[in-house]
Amino acid sequence: MSQATGTDTTGTGVIQSVSGPVVTARDLDARMNDVVYVGDEGLMGEVIEIEGNVTTVQVYEETSGVAPGEPVENTGEPLSVDLGPGVLDAIYDGVQRPLDVLEDKMNSPYLDRGVDAPGIDFEEEWEFEPTVEAGDEVGRGDVVGIVEETVSIDHKVMVPPDALEEDETAEVASVESGSFTVTDAVAELDDGTEITMHQEWPVREARPSASKKTPRTPLVSGQRILDGLFPIAKGGTAAIPGPFGSGKTVTQHQLAKWADADIVVYVGCGERGNEMTEVIEDFPELEDPKTGNPLMARTSLIANTSNMPVAARESCIYTGITIAEYYRDMGYDVALMADSTSRWAEAMREISSRLEEMPGEEGYPAYLAARLAQFYERAGYFENVNGTEGSVSAIGAVSPPGGDFSEPVTQNTLRIVKTFWALDADLAERRHFPSINWNESYSLYREQLDPWFVENVADDWPEKRQWAVDVLDEETELQEIVQLVGKDALPEDQQLTLEIARYLREAYLQQNAFHPVDTFCPPEKTYMILTTIQTLSEEAFEALDAGVPVEEIIDIDSAPRINRIGVQEDYEEYTDELKAEITEELRALY
Repeated sequence: MSQATGTDTTGTGVIQSVSGPVVTARDLDARMNDVVYVGDEGLMGEVIEIEGNVTTVQVYEETSGVAPGEPVENTGEPLSVDLGPGVLDAIYDGVQRPLDVLEDKMNSPYLDRGVDAPGIDFEEEWEFEPTVEAGDEVGRGDVVGIVEETVSIDHKVMVPPDALEEDETAEVASVESGSFTVTDAVAELDDGTEITMHQEWPVREARPSASKKTPRTPLVSGQRILDGLFPIAKGGTAAIPGPFGSGKTVTQHQLAKWADADIVVYVGCGERGNEMTEVIEDFPELEDPKTGNPLMARTSLIANTSNMPVAARESCIYTGITIAEYYRDMGYDVALMADSTSRWAEAMREISSRLEEMPGEEGYPAYLAARLAQFYERAGYFENVNGTEGSVSAIGAVSPPGGDFSEPVTQNTLRIVKTFWALDADLAERRHFPSINWNESYSLYREQLDPWFVENVADDWPEKRQWAVDVLDEETELQEIVQLVGKDALPEDQQLTLEIARYLREAYLQQNAFHPVDTFCPPEKTYMILTTIQTLSEEAFEALDAGVPVEEIIDIDSAPRINRIGVQEDYEEYTDELKAEITEELRALY
């Protein structure tokens, strides 16, 4: 966090009481959300309540051993993040302390209390290339130069949004090229304002934008069930609720690896340490399919595990979305993964109970819905203050206890997000992955994204999708009858419908995240799989109408090959041949 650079303390108080992560102090001259240093060890905390002479602080570190009478020092600054070159390819904790830097500092993976470091390296030099000249007019957010931050991403050095008033412009007095640290002035405006590569921004305040627009472009994920049935827009919001073991984390890993975003911000919010370890070990070795460079070159990781102090869990979500907004201001499309918002809500519940606030449903604070809405509304497709367009797509996993979607976090999230990918434990037990329940899931972006799919994939994309939805709906109704009387008791046309639905489930909705080809399925391939299954359906029903027994139709040799389309690299040639074989084989029966 930026306060670590040595902000002067503006007021000192004395600890009155300590209750877990919540500390109260007397005589502390502070404002709401000010960062303070608590106790003799200087533990970082944030002011969350002021009542008379008593100030309440949530501490972002373990407070055991901290005693009444120890000092509390106020920095006078809100909780902020350091923004600039070096944020990508970095791993932070919940308050933007770089974990690799602290590990070197401690000479141990176990961090001592009170240790701190700035979010970006103030000593490292970066090669700055100006994009403006002396005499040019610039406004807030305008780009003055480019730095190659990683092999994948050009970092755009901008006039800070709070450096000038809205619609105010200034003339560039001087600008230099060369190697600079993030705190060196690379340009100066005629009013004396110095522009550096380093910005600070309070995490609880959204960065300004010119306007918020209706998103019209899908965030292509390469996951058939998502792109095909329940798409999310660039700048959209989505929730992935599901019980333990149903695949929330793997789904988010897949989205982080394959989604059509320029930047990925992955926030591990209170998840188990082994899951974050997998991300930390996996991502640096993964090749970015777009560029061939390491995936970490366009990723910022915030690792806040379940054994870290609970208060830091509450701030890590805001740290992540602020970093995402910063890159959005450069005109990039950013995908933010929050895993999981349930752990974040649990942190709020614990702190609320320590404050002895009136609890809401299931002990969560009454303001749970408002906090969730504040987070998700910072996502969107924006026109930035500098005239560029960028997006932040927020995808939050939810971990309802026992998979109960009626609990408060899931229900409040449902009211806010526009895409709902419901994971199902029964599907996971049957090894159907991704285990997204197609009967409970939905996307409210379908209609506004259909023109993109029609223009870029196929004219009849919406019709094909609706056909698949209708078949799956009919299968759900028929399964209830099958459980009572058995499949053989159904009329032949309904038996055939169940067979077509089986291919939809196995070839279209299932996908192998660990297969080198099937892990990513472009929309064109998703469409080809669906058209092949529809070809089977149309030809099979024609054969049935011609009097061919359903057993013979189901038994054709070519149909099972539909399940292998997903693993074919040359899928266009494969599907064309397969459609011809299916048609030929079925027509030969009558």
